Amino acid sequence: MSKQTYRVCFCFQRKFKLASSEAPSEIKELFERYSENGSMSADQLQRFLVECQGEANATLEDAQDILDKFKHINFFQHSKGLNLDAFFRYLFGDSNSPLSPNLGVHQDMTAPLSHYFIYTGHNSYLTGNQLSSDCSDVPIIKALKRGVRVIELDMWPNSTKDNVNILHGRTLTTPVELNKCLKSIKEHAFFASPYPVIVTLEDHLTPDLQAKVAEMITHTFGDILFTPGSEALKEFPSPESLKHRIIISTKPPKEYLESKSVKGKENDGQKGNAAEDEAWGKEVPDLKAKLEADNKQNDPDGGEDSQDEEDLDAGDRASQKIEAPEYKRLIAIHAGKPKGGLDEALKVDPEKVRRLSMSEPQLEKAALTHGTQIVRFTQRNILRVYPKGTRFDSSNYNPLIGWMHGAQMVAFNMQGYGRSLWLMHGMFRANGGCGYIKKPEFLLKVGPNNDVFDPRVSLPVKQVLKVKVFTGEGWHLDFKNTHFDMYSPPDFYVRLGIAGVPADSMMKKTKAIEDSWIPVWGEEFEFALSVPELALLRVEVHEYDMSEKDDFGGQTCFPVSELRTGIRSVPLHNQKGEKYDNVRLLMRFEVINI
Repeated sequence: MSKQTYRVCFCFQRKFKLASSEAPSEIKELFERYSENGSMSADQLQRFLVECQGEANATLEDAQDILDKFKHINFFQHSKGLNLDAFFRYLFGDSNSPLSPNLGVHQDMTAPLSHYFIYTGHNSYLTGNQLSSDCSDVPIIKALKRGVRVIELDMWPNSTKDNVNILHGRTLTTPVELNKCLKSIKEHAFFASPYPVIVTLEDHLTPDLQAKVAEMITHTFGDILFTPGSEALKEFPSPESLKHRIIISTKPPKEYLESKSVKGKENDGQKGNAAEDEAWGKEVPDLKAKLEADNKQNDPDGGEDSQDEEDLDAGDRASQKIEAPEYKRLIAIHAGKPKGGLDEALKVDPEKVRRLSMSEPQLEKAALTHGTQIVRFTQRNILRVYPKGTRFDSSNYNPLIGWMHGAQMVAFNMQGYGRSLWLMHGMFRANGGCGYIKKPEFLLKVGPNNDVFDPRVSLPVKQVLKVKVFTGEGWHLDFKNTHFDMYSPPDFYVRLGIAGVPADSMMKKTKAIEDSWIPVWGEEFEFALSVPELALLRVEVHEYDMSEKDDFGGQTCFPVSELRTGIRSVPLHNQKGEKYDNVRLLMRFEVINI
């Protein structure tokens, strides 16, 4: 094809979206089966929804609504039903997404907070890397608008010691005032979800500044602040009972005085990795390989990086001669790590609940010898996992290691990007995107012999997920014609698979379709799932480049437990998780229970 001919064809494609001539043969065959004389009536469409899409409750009114939505497209040619063009456009439409647009919050929200995975941010105030980026309320606002429910603030005295700044301590990050962050939290807390926002405070303050913080928090949040008193809770309240409330979580001042260790700098011998900037992004760490490697150097108590990141340094603690009682009364979720090793840290107190923090290396090592103890601890208490300090580029870790042990707060650098963050975005699309997901029952129950779920035990296959990738469209609308290749259309392929427990995690890919803005793959894949409750379907599109690294063409991630079966339109997102205007795939999902 000459360059001139290519440009003419490309401009034509940019002007007109996908038409029935590009419909895969299976779509055409389905239309023939459920239509008559080239037209699909409301009755026939309802039958298609029930029999092919798995929408058992679809009514005739639902089908008629779909027909009505497509009247403006002018594909009907005086017919009262859908023709093939309109049917194909419906299948590619927003209302035919893999997750039901009408499902909303559908899980039980009346259990204690410890029974939920909670959408959690780490160093929520940073605009970029962990060492030199600006601190601001802007990333806090963005996180809240996405549905994040846990915001972390690191509190330090300002240069004159008379006010409180938020910054990443002992780095070159520029501070932002605490008061500004608190006001932004109040203003945007319930933009995406009515369920509670938890503010975790890393406290590096003297008692007089703690008293000032108590005044700021009380004045800013007023009646929406949840304050049960200075004593630790006996059981956590439910998300339902805490709707539109703000919760403060940190170590009570008294516990800082008891702590004797200086917060250590994490050093696992690895430098920050800039691979997140690559088109593919850094691959999600393989849990099985990681755990096996750690097992060879078994150090269950943590070794390096063993200090809670909320510990104060010696200078801060020395200045704490008295408590700030007003401050202590505001702390609803008490954090803290008891003296001693892991056995002591993971003890379950029947009289009170608390929050424990572990870094990702700590959890990886603890999982080797204390896996069931962690699960038992998280049935009543809250476990927060945070990225290791050597992630200077604000990258993230595999969140599944936290979730498979029941950790509620798997804290992520939301200002970063990369595959691990895509998993986090995907997980919290569940339950209406409200930021709280009920943990699977197997993580909450206790067996007849007082036994709990063991994350290290291999389980039989419970489900098989079948995924067929038909075709894709929209790149010619959202990208410049020279974005992927200077002189020819792109060569797209799809990479898809499961992120889950180690036994379920795998990735596969289609062949590359050469020189096409509207590639048709028609390939089917099967994934055997032993723990489908924690499985996430990963989907990525890349453009094959023989001479350089492959180009990124879009990604998305969905919880398998909420996937709608049938043929669905799958919208793709960029590397930061922002949805493209037009780029999407047409895929079919089928779930077989074993």
